[in-house]
Amino acid sequence: MKYGYARVSTESQDLGAQIERLKDAGCQKIFREKLSGKKTDRGQLQHLLKILKWGDVVYAVVGDRMARDPVDMLHIVRTVASAGAELHLLDEPFIDTTSEISDLIVFLWRWAAKWQRRRILENTSNGRARAMARGVKFGRKPKLSEQQCLDALASLAAGEAMGSVARRYNVSKSTISRLHPGLEVLRRI
Repeated sequence: MKYGYARVSTESQDLGAQIERLKDAGCQKIFREKLSGKKTDRGQLQHLLKILKWGDVVYAVVGDRMARDPVDMLHIVRTVASAGAELHLLDEPFIDTTSEISDLIVFLWRWAAKWQRRRILENTSNGRARAMARGVKFGRKPKLSEQQCLDALASLAAGEAMGSVARRYNVSKSTISRLHPGLEVLRRI
């Protein structure tokens, strides 16, 4: 039996391209998940690994669809091999689970991928810190200007109801309630 495994990290991402490639490779059943590759307890992958029999073949587009961590990937490779099955990665054909040194090759390849991912996260974090130091603001634009916040707080301090203040600025009560801690600051002025 030819099985496919397709995974993306979030619900908003599309599995379509992976599924199409797996069908083109002849997969008769494709297991699909929308979960982070960092999670090792992915239900569909675990189910796939449990049903493997001698002679089955598991296909994935690339190794990081199966696992992000080299140790997890090594575990998957060993599970597949112990069932008498094979693992084929469409974009990484040098990963050959039938060779004598497959564990070493898989481990080194996944380790390199993990190292590269860490560098990307580090660079992103450093870039974000530099941007913040230059005054770049992240996130959504505030619903109220600084002056509107002060005016709303003054209205609350004068006894106006939170709902009334929210309607005046066309925002939710929760937006106004998040300003409320500033009320103490305003009272001290």
